[in-house]
Amino acid sequence: MLKPRSELEGIDSGFDAEDDFSVAPAEPWRSEGDDGPLDDALRAQPSFGSGEEAYRAEPALEPADDDYEPQPPIGRIVNPYHSEPMVSALADPYLTRHDEAHVSAEPAHDEPVYDAPALEPEPAAAAPFEPPYAESPPPAGPVSDLIAGAESALGDAAVPRISIHIFCERTDTAAAAEDATRDRRMGRASTTVIMGGLAAAVQQYQNQPTPSLVIVESQDHGSTLIQLLDRLAEVCDPGTKVVVIGRHNDIALYRELMRRGVSEYLVPPLQTLQLIRAITTLYSDPSAPFIGRQMAFCGARGGVGSSTIAHNLAYTLSERMQTNTVIVDFDLPFGTAGLDFNQDPLQGVADALGQPDRLDPVLLDRMMARCTDRLSLFAAPATLDDDYEISAEAFEEVASKIRTTAPYIVLDLPHLWSNWMRKVLLTADDVVITATPDLACLRNAKNIVDLMRQTRPNDAPPWLVLNQVGVPGRPEIPLKDFAEALGLEPALILPFDPKLFGAAANNGQMIEELGDRSKAAIGLQQLAQILARREPPPAPKKSMLAGLFKRK
Repeated sequence: MLKPRSELEGIDSGFDAEDDFSVAPAEPWRSEGDDGPLDDALRAQPSFGSGEEAYRAEPALEPADDDYEPQPPIGRIVNPYHSEPMVSALADPYLTRHDEAHVSAEPAHDEPVYDAPALEPEPAAAAPFEPPYAESPPPAGPVSDLIAGAESALGDAAVPRISIHIFCERTDTAAAAEDATRDRRMGRASTTVIMGGLAAAVQQYQNQPTPSLVIVESQDHGSTLIQLLDRLAEVCDPGTKVVVIGRHNDIALYRELMRRGVSEYLVPPLQTLQLIRAITTLYSDPSAPFIGRQMAFCGARGGVGSSTIAHNLAYTLSERMQTNTVIVDFDLPFGTAGLDFNQDPLQGVADALGQPDRLDPVLLDRMMARCTDRLSLFAAPATLDDDYEISAEAFEEVASKIRTTAPYIVLDLPHLWSNWMRKVLLTADDVVITATPDLACLRNAKNIVDLMRQTRPNDAPPWLVLNQVGVPGRPEIPLKDFAEALGLEPALILPFDPKLFGAAANNGQMIEELGDRSKAAIGLQQLAQILARREPPPAPKKSMLAGLFKRK
């Protein structure tokens, strides 16, 4: 909340409204008017948080020359989301369609590499690099790498039901703001984009109340910016948060704005996700330790094995990644999660959907059945005693609250289409479509993929799993043609293995429990690592003397 000028009169911070906070070109950390040397503390890179909050220090850490772009070596494509170069796609079985686009061909045999000038090599016909998001990534740097690593492992928080006004001066800022209003994370907020900048905001709120969040852009110098913010503070309602977008990359100006009650200060050009995460951090729950990554599994048609893939992948995530995982079975009348894990709990997801307002961590823990030490189950009742007429808001509320219970949330969605199904599917962090190579699955999967690309422009495309491939005597669409029609490369292809999958279903066991060396188990392990976006922890080393002290 902005502080009125009267509250700041008794505090001497060394800054006046007439001070100019512009940045000298030779020393980007020094503001004009500083004659003496800066303290060592100002020369050090400041840190205003960790994890998702670390980007708040980025305005002070960006280099002065925004046009500088380091050129990668010839013949190698550099992934901006990783500080280390990617390895060959042929050498790493875990790379999928996103990673293969980032990988360049490596030499087949060891050859010495010389730094001396050599003949001009012929340009390689490499495919252009496409990031997993529709927008270009932010400039690489220590803070950007830290943010990318933290965000890749956990899910993205959603903006609460608030009203937001964004006053822009630059057309590219207005475009980023318009894209942000259509993002899934901003679905519950009411956002309005207005041209005119900070001066227009001061004029508009003279005779009307201010919203929950006001984002203003100003290209003015420090003194003019401070004067306009003082005028905006006089008309702002108590509780209104203000975010400023300015052109000056100056630590002194940043600290002065924080002292005056500004919630955040950003420097253009802005990326869509950068603006969204700046908003979500302002309204994040400090008591919540994390936001779990939500993975929604749906089938292109009934009987393709989407539930089987979801349950086995959740088990693999908990065992291989050694991370707490929760399965949520949203197929209320016909869910099979309880059968697959030999569980028959008294309470489950239907009880949570009946009272979403009362849910808290304690009640959620009581409703979940414990399958293993790291795997919990929110089972469906799987009875026809009720019509299950539940509102879409209840499904959305329950799915949102479950995200605070574990780092990974696997949603087993039924094969139907309704308002709640659409909302849950579009708000998930990852969407996994399971299909078989037939015409009906191709048509339905194509519709789902097109919907995802249209409504989730800032997210990665869905993941495709082709199941039951190679059924004897069944005509199938060639896998290459199937993938080209969807514009997706399969993340996992599972061969038809009725003996293994049938035994696991009848015994209430997972594929990895029956045959951890089978092709299906190895494929599920690879898919789990892809969705988790990290390497599994190393196996504990066994001591050579452990067998001597083992009880007989």
